[in-house]
Amino acid sequence: MELLVASAIGLMTAAAVYLILQRRTFPIVVGLTLLSYAVNIFLFSAGRLIANKPPIISDADAYTDPLPQALVLTAIVISFGMTALIVVLALRGFLETATDTADLPEDELLRDTEADR
Repeated sequence: MELLVASAIGLMTAAAVYLILQRRTFPIVVGLTLLSYAVNIFLFSAGRLIANKPPIISDADAYTDPLPQALVLTAIVISFGMTALIVVLALRGFLETATDTADLPEDELLRDTEADR
Protein backbone atom coordinates (compact mmCIF):
# COMPACT_ATOMS: atom_id res chain seq x y z
CA MET A 1 0.00 0.00 0.00
CA GLU A 2 2.79 2.40 0.89
CA LEU A 3 4.59 1.73 -2.39
CA LEU A 4 1.45 2.49 -4.37
CA VAL A 5 0.86 5.77 -2.53
CA ALA A 6 4.53 6.77 -2.83
CA SER A 7 4.43 6.06 -6.57
CA ALA A 8 1.25 8.10 -6.94
CA ILE A 9 2.83 11.00 -5.05
CA GLY A 10 5.92 10.83 -7.28
CA LEU A 11 3.88 10.73 -10.48
CA MET A 12 1.67 13.60 -9.36
CA THR A 13 4.71 15.67 -8.41
CA ALA A 14 6.43 14.97 -11.73
CA ALA A 15 3.30 15.87 -13.68
CA ALA A 16 2.87 19.02 -11.60
CA VAL A 17 6.44 20.17 -12.23
CA TYR A 18 6.02 19.51 -15.95
CA LEU A 19 2.82 21.56 -16.03
CA ILE A 20 4.30 24.39 -13.96
CA LEU A 21 7.16 24.73 -16.48
CA GLN A 22 4.73 25.34 -19.35
CA ARG A 23 4.39 28.77 -20.91
CA ARG A 24 0.62 29.20 -20.74
CA THR A 25 -1.16 30.10 -17.52
CA PHE A 26 -3.85 27.39 -17.49
CA PRO A 27 -1.35 24.49 -17.29
CA ILE A 28 0.51 26.41 -14.58
CA VAL A 29 -2.67 26.69 -12.50
CA VAL A 30 -3.44 22.99 -13.01
CA GLY A 31 0.17 22.11 -12.12
CA LEU A 32 0.07 24.10 -8.89
CA THR A 33 -3.23 22.46 -7.97
CA LEU A 34 -1.82 19.01 -8.73
CA LEU A 35 1.25 19.78 -6.64
CA SER A 36 -0.95 20.77 -3.70
CA TYR A 37 -2.83 17.46 -4.09
CA ALA A 38 0.47 15.57 -4.01
CA VAL A 39 1.54 17.40 -0.85
CA ASN A 40 -1.84 16.67 0.75
CA ILE A 41 -1.53 12.96 0.01
CA PHE A 42 2.03 13.02 1.38
CA LEU A 43 0.85 14.65 4.61
CA PHE A 44 -2.04 12.22 4.86
CA SER A 45 0.21 9.20 4.36
CA ALA A 46 2.55 10.47 7.08
CA GLY A 47 -0.06 9.53 9.68
CA ARG A 48 0.04 5.80 8.81
CA LEU A 49 -1.98 4.11 6.13
CA ILE A 50 -4.39 2.03 8.20
CA ALA A 51 -7.85 1.37 6.83
CA ASN A 52 -11.03 1.20 8.94
CA LYS A 53 -9.39 2.13 12.23
CA PRO A 54 -10.64 4.89 14.51
CA PRO A 55 -8.21 7.70 15.26
CA ILE A 56 -8.21 7.11 19.01
CA ILE A 57 -8.62 3.70 20.63
CA SER A 58 -7.20 2.06 23.72
CA ASP A 59 -4.65 -0.11 21.91
CA ALA A 60 -1.62 2.11 21.42
CA ASP A 61 -0.02 0.25 18.53
CA ALA A 62 -3.04 0.24 16.16
CA TYR A 63 -4.25 3.79 15.84
CA THR A 64 -4.46 6.39 13.13
CA ASP A 65 -2.78 9.69 13.90
CA PRO A 66 -5.41 12.48 13.66
CA LEU A 67 -2.87 15.31 13.25
CA PRO A 68 -2.08 14.68 9.55
CA GLN A 69 -5.81 14.50 8.84
CA ALA A 70 -6.30 17.91 10.43
CA LEU A 71 -3.29 19.29 8.53
CA VAL A 72 -4.69 17.99 5.24
CA LEU A 73 -8.10 19.55 5.89
CA THR A 74 -6.42 22.88 6.59
CA ALA A 75 -4.20 22.53 3.52
CA ILE A 76 -7.23 21.81 1.31
CA VAL A 77 -8.88 25.05 2.39
CA ILE A 78 -5.69 27.06 1.93
CA SER A 79 -4.96 25.53 -1.49
CA PHE A 80 -8.52 26.25 -2.63
CA GLY A 81 -8.08 29.91 -1.70
CA MET A 82 -4.66 30.10 -3.36
CA THR A 83 -6.00 28.45 -6.52
CA ALA A 84 -8.82 30.97 -6.68
CA LEU A 85 -6.30 33.81 -6.29
CA ILE A 86 -4.04 32.40 -9.01
CA VAL A 87 -7.00 32.00 -11.39
CA VAL A 88 -8.03 35.62 -10.80
CA LEU A 89 -4.45 36.83 -11.38
CA ALA A 90 -4.18 34.76 -14.57
CA LEU A 91 -7.52 36.10 -15.80
CA ARG A 92 -6.47 39.67 -15.09
CA GLY A 93 -3.18 39.14 -16.90
CA PHE A 94 -5.07 37.74 -19.88
CA LEU A 95 -7.47 40.68 -19.95
CA GLU A 96 -4.64 43.23 -19.76
CA THR A 97 -2.26 41.66 -22.27
CA ALA A 98 -4.70 39.71 -24.51
CA THR A 99 -2.47 36.64 -24.23
CA ASP A 100 -2.27 33.85 -21.70
CA THR A 101 1.48 33.34 -21.70
CA ALA A 102 3.16 33.56 -18.34
CA ASP A 103 6.36 35.26 -19.46
CA LEU A 104 7.31 38.25 -21.55
CA PRO A 105 8.00 37.94 -25.27
CA GLU A 106 11.68 37.58 -26.09
CA ASP A 107 12.06 41.05 -27.61
CA GLU A 108 10.89 42.68 -24.38
CA LEU A 109 13.30 40.53 -22.39
CA LEU A 110 16.17 41.56 -24.65
CA ARG A 111 15.22 45.23 -24.41
CA ASP A 112 15.10 45.06 -20.61
CA THR A 113 18.49 43.35 -20.34
CA GLU A 114 20.09 45.84 -22.74
CA ALA A 115 18.65 48.75 -20.76
CA ASP A 116 20.25 47.40 -17.57
CA ARG A 117 23.75 47.49 -19.08
